[in-house]
Amino acid sequence: MRILLSVGLTGLLASPALAGEMEISIEVPKLDVAEYHKPYVAVWLERPDQSVAANLAVWYDVANKKNEGDKWLKDLRQWWRRSGRDLKVPADGLTSATRAPGSHVVKLDATHAALKDLAPGEYQLIVEAAREVGGREVLRIPLQWPPEKGTALNAKGEHELGAVDVNVKP
Repeated sequence: MRILLSVGLTGLLASPALAGEMEISIEVPKLDVAEYHKPYVAVWLERPDQSVAANLAVWYDVANKKNEGDKWLKDLRQWWRRSGRDLKVPADGLTSATRAPGSHVVKLDATHAALKDLAPGEYQLIVEAAREVGGREVLRIPLQWPPEKGTALNAKGEHELGAVDVNVKP
C-alpha cells in the first residue's frame, strides 16, 4: 500500500500543472463610410489540421428587432463552416453583442470552459470579422497552449480589424 501511494504521489508531483491565462485585445476600427454597421466577430483556436479546438468568443447582433441576428452569422464564413453552423446561439460565456469601434478585451484562464480541456500543443488563434455593407477579414496568430513563458503576440488587420494583441501567461 505504501509503495502504491508513493508511486501515485511521485507521478502527480512530476507532472506539470496545466495552467495559463490568455488575454486577447481586439481593435474594431472606426471607418469613414456612409453606412456603418458594427462587425460580427468570431474568435477561435484551430489545431494544425485546421479543425476547431475551441470557440472563444462570438459577437453578433443579439438585440435584432426581428430576432434574426443569428441569421447573419454565416457571413463569418470560415468560422461558420468549421464550427458555427453546429453551435446553438446564444451560448453562455461565448456569445455577446457586437462592439462599437474601439479596443475590446477577452480574458480567459485555464479554468474557462473553452480552455480547460484543451490539449497541450500548437494552435492558431483566429479572429474573423464581417460587416454588413462592408468587408470581411481574417487574422491568424500562432501560439502554444499552455504557454511555457509569458508571450505577447500580435497581428494587424487592413480594413475590418485593427490591432489584435494576445498576451499568454503560464
